[in-house]
Amino acid sequence: MEKLELEKDVKVVKTICDRCHCACGVLVYVKNGRVIKVEGDPDFPQNEGMMCPKGLAVIQFLYHPDRLKYPMKRVGERGEGKWQRITWDEALNLVASKFKEIMEKYGPEAITWSWGDAAYHCCWVTKQAWLYAMKGITHLHSDAHYCYHPVMVANGVTFGDFVTSEIGPDFENSRCIMLWGANPVMAHPTFARKIMIAKRKGAKLIVVDPRFTEIASKADLYLQIRPGTDAALALGMLNVIIDEGLYDKEFVDKWCIGFDKLKKRVEEYPPKRVSEITWLSEDEIIQAARMWATNRPSTHYTRIGVQMSVNVVQAIRAISIMIAICGNLDIKGGHILSNKPKGFKSLLEIITKELRLPPELEDKRIGAKEFPLMCSSHSLATNLCHPPSVIHAILTGEPYPVKALWALNDILLALEDSEETKKALLSLEFFVGSDFFMTPTLELCDVILPPCSYLERDEVEDLFYLNFVGARQKVIEPMYETRDDRWMDFEIIKRMGLELPTEWKTIEELNDYRVKGMGITFEELKKKRYVMEPIRYKKYEETGFNTPSGKVELYSSILEKFGYDPLPSYTENPETPVSAPELAKEYPLILITGHRHIAYFHSANRQIPWLRELCPYPYLEIHPETAEKLGIKDGDWVWIETPRSKDKRVKQVAKLTEAVHPRVVAAPSHWWYPERKEPDHGCWESNINVVTSNDPPYDPISGSTPLRCGLCKVYKVEE
Repeated sequence: MEKLELEKDVKVVKTICDRCHCACGVLVYVKNGRVIKVEGDPDFPQNEGMMCPKGLAVIQFLYHPDRLKYPMKRVGERGEGKWQRITWDEALNLVASKFKEIMEKYGPEAITWSWGDAAYHCCWVTKQAWLYAMKGITHLHSDAHYCYHPVMVANGVTFGDFVTSEIGPDFENSRCIMLWGANPVMAHPTFARKIMIAKRKGAKLIVVDPRFTEIASKADLYLQIRPGTDAALALGMLNVIIDEGLYDKEFVDKWCIGFDKLKKRVEEYPPKRVSEITWLSEDEIIQAARMWATNRPSTHYTRIGVQMSVNVVQAIRAISIMIAICGNLDIKGGHILSNKPKGFKSLLEIITKELRLPPELEDKRIGAKEFPLMCSSHSLATNLCHPPSVIHAILTGEPYPVKALWALNDILLALEDSEETKKALLSLEFFVGSDFFMTPTLELCDVILPPCSYLERDEVEDLFYLNFVGARQKVIEPMYETRDDRWMDFEIIKRMGLELPTEWKTIEELNDYRVKGMGITFEELKKKRYVMEPIRYKKYEETGFNTPSGKVELYSSILEKFGYDPLPSYTENPETPVSAPELAKEYPLILITGHRHIAYFHSANRQIPWLRELCPYPYLEIHPETAEKLGIKDGDWVWIETPRSKDKRVKQVAKLTEAVHPRVVAAPSHWWYPERKEPDHGCWESNINVVTSNDPPYDPISGSTPLRCGLCKVYKVEE
């Protein structure tokens, strides 16, 4: 590519990828207005030149012949696959008039938005502004109830900051890293790189995961835990750490409250009991606790694998407490508290503070009554509602009618119980969709508004960075008739006769607004590439922690106020061999769902040739001993059924591997077949959410669903 740089008609533009949550810096080579190559930017701090397959395949994405090119409206019945091309004026006027009509008839609470794919963080803030402009409660939701929101709540009630997931862990300077329900090789490769750098410097690595993942092969200690028992393991480790005095006594005495009560609670979880719960040996539990507590500074990384059970928040609470009592908060090599450049308006700050609705409206949000720390005016997350409850509201009209939805993700594949989700979508009076390709969800829409890619827009990126902000700058003009999602929002708001209650009314004003406190404009940020704030440690010594007491709350006053257990505890999930032994006779295997492959992000990219080649089919991981008993060979198609299947089943390809326990199988999610031209694109055949449930039980605090600890049976496809 050095030769290309020398050609007079080739220019190199520096921007930021958005194909996953890493937000890597990239160098984009453009010749005669066409992107000809993308590679990692070695000078960008997030990735220092590395790129994953999703980022490298963006040219195939950008110029794919099936990319949606212009607005369309439905012709005939929903789901028939018949569309008519319309102009942007027609599309925007239609959406504005239908939204206004529904709002006037039912109230603003009848309108909802759904998002969840990486590309749509750019318009999160304009969606929130739209809700604010409507001067009433409307609903924004995603699949975050089983993703990062439980972490935000657990971290928030403990030490008031979000530091154990996407941002916070200082891997490269850590002496012991514990990955819990996380496989960054597949999901966050920039983190995997940093962890390997730390390993080369001598750091210990502990991996807790029911699957022996790629990064588990590099671990000093691998714990193959029984799915859904994470809280018990964390409490058992706390038992060892406290009993052996391995915690930071000075930090606990000065900066923690509730230690004596915590000590009494963890006495209920000696290694022997925890071993019986988790399938781990007592020695493994003790070794993990000692390794992590004595090799400081140390870090935890909690991810989606911990967040799909009915014990989510308490599990992450226990992990958060381990971090705190061992003195790993806001120190080099530990977990760094918020450290963005001074004067910068972060995405989360605008959404969770500046654009908050009045409390009386937020308390009407769907899920606010049941999950106040997630969805109400007391939310410690991002002011979203509870997705399963939104689907139920669409179908039942309770607590009030929901009649219109705008989807910026493949909601049909993303949410639990795809059949119920489809019924809800078909019952809407008006359904709008935005995506890059025709998906099973878009096939059910009334109007489709095609967005432009990250290579075709300007914006500020900060969500996944600890101490800097960067400029994602336009590389080429929007292709075809695609448009920036935020432009769509501004235009429809204007056509509805609404007024944004902000000082920014355009994309350009929004970009400038976010950086003007730093004393620069967005154009200046583009020239700088990024602005980095030096990391300051132990900031809590000046300000305290962002909790009611100003300290780390081992005994949570917030949880106590809302009627939850203020100390972490373990609850057995309702559908396991332990809690439902009779059911387990018919459904003998534990099913975990939704593990990532580096080629895909949720349902995206299955039409991209390079990426589909890496993973052409949905592979169900099953242990060879189990497969032999079931008469299944590697490569066989197999059926998967669950107690919640409601006479439905899905099929995937058996992948025999010792990476899973003989009593566990692991199924990928979000599977469909873009090459299939019928309107459902084969989404009912292999998407595991066809056989999961949208109904309770949920985690009582976050509303998460038990997608990684339920029961199933597997048998060979004979036909």
